[in-house]
Amino acid sequence: MKRKSLLYLALAGTLLTSGCANVKPWQRGALSDYIMRPDRDPLGSALAEHMWFSREAAFGGRAVGGGGCGCN
Repeated sequence: MKRKSLLYLALAGTLLTSGCANVKPWQRGALSDYIMRPDRDPLGSALAEHMWFSREAAFGGRAVGGGGCGCN
């Protein structure tokens, strides 16, 4: 019983401490800046995609098959 209560308490604490942050209107300009975009550097994105493909034989959902040897 004590273990179950402790588990519920930990779960409730996790749910209460995680969540969305409130963004003030004057902070939205910084968050929508070009530098905050994950695809701002096409060459860097392509190199990272190639690295992940070579290491894990997993390509970003583009339906391309192949091995993980990096010889593509």
